Amino acid sequence: MGFSGDNLKGFILALLSSGFIGASFIIKKKGLRRAAAASGVRAGVGGYSYLLEPLWWLGMITMIVGEVANFVAYAFAPAVLVTPLGALSIIVSAVLAHFILNEKLHQLGILGCVMCVAGSIIIVIHAPQEQPISSVQEIWSMATQPAFLLYVGSVIVLVFILVFYFAPQCGHTNVLVFTGICSLMGSLSVMSVKALGTSLKLTFEGKNQLIFPETWFFMFVVATCVITQMNYLNKASILLHNDVDGLLVTILWLPNLRRF
Repeated sequence: MGFSGDNLKGFILALLSSGFIGASFIIKKKGLRRAAAASGVRAGVGGYSYLLEPLWWLGMITMIVGEVANFVAYAFAPAVLVTPLGALSIIVSAVLAHFILNEKLHQLGILGCVMCVAGSIIIVIHAPQEQPISSVQEIWSMATQPAFLLYVGSVIVLVFILVFYFAPQCGHTNVLVFTGICSLMGSLSVMSVKALGTSLKLTFEGKNQLIFPETWFFMFVVATCVITQMNYLNKASILLHNDVDGLLVTILWLPNLRRF
């Protein structure tokens, strides 16, 4: 695949996004630890004292900067190119966790990092050129295909089961519950972020997409996914305080909306 100008812009923005987001996990986790130590109530069991912790907000700002870069990257490059680059944030977090949080990366963690990077490189190298999109309504047409609607319905049902049944029962002891919620919501946010980013790009080019209700619907979905992911990511992060392998599990919820 030869990189077009837009693909190259998306590639660079996705790399910058991974750096900021990888660093934000470390900063936020340190803030979560401070908040838990000060209040005695961890985020993993329902505490929200981290909202008063400046270090947590610094991490949040760093993540927002990374997410903005990631958001813009989706407007320029195909999701299949941008999303895999989120795996690089794992390497950034692993290195910073070793030096800042004194966490230890075990052999399985190293293997996971290598596999993530190798997979990302393979996907990026073979990423296809994106077909031009002239309207948000084109994305809406693709998003309302029966197969995708079936997937969306399945995800929503699974999220409700995890949130209302498994989270109260075993969420505070099994981090896979919280990361599962984040991952499932993240899979929906990728489509919405791509749609919203494309809408704004077309609008700036003179083709106003804000007049279409589909644009605002995608914006609502993005906001819902982000709020849900941030809430349960904080719960997952505070549960994983023993070593960097646990931190890597938390980061892996990013399908790369990530992540937003």
